[in-house]
Amino acid sequence: MHLGSVSLAVSLQLGKLEALIAQDSKLLFTLTSYVLIFMIYVNVSILQSSILGIVASSLYALINATFLGHAFFGEDAVFFRFMLGLLSLVMLTGFVAWLALIVHNLNVTWFTLVLFVVTTLSSLLNRRMEDRNANESVKSN
Repeated sequence: MHLGSVSLAVSLQLGKLEALIAQDSKLLFTLTSYVLIFMIYVNVSILQSSILGIVASSLYALINATFLGHAFFGEDAVFFRFMLGLLSLVMLTGFVAWLALIVHNLNVTWFTLVLFVVTTLSSLLNRRMEDRNANESVKSN
């Protein structure tokens, strides 16, 4: 098997995963993000396990970066859509955390609230852009 076919296979798998997360018809991935936030909170305040933190944070970033990438960069290639979504997630998290810092001291509880707000915004933006893209495709036909 040569490198070109391996990269094509990885790209196809990433595309399937991205489509599954972006669709989120039953809000399964949004609820998964909320559970991951709870896991991050428990890990930071009680368990302090680096492995649990890495896994939960990575899954959280994967889901929400996919939401934002699909919402804002739906026409780009899957890889660029994910990377730009990840950048958007970092920027949105930083902005909401800055607002929380202005309102009140940013501690573990406020950081958890920041993650809840970012997840909710990501999910809502993803659903809104999905509805808008569906309406535009119906109008063009």
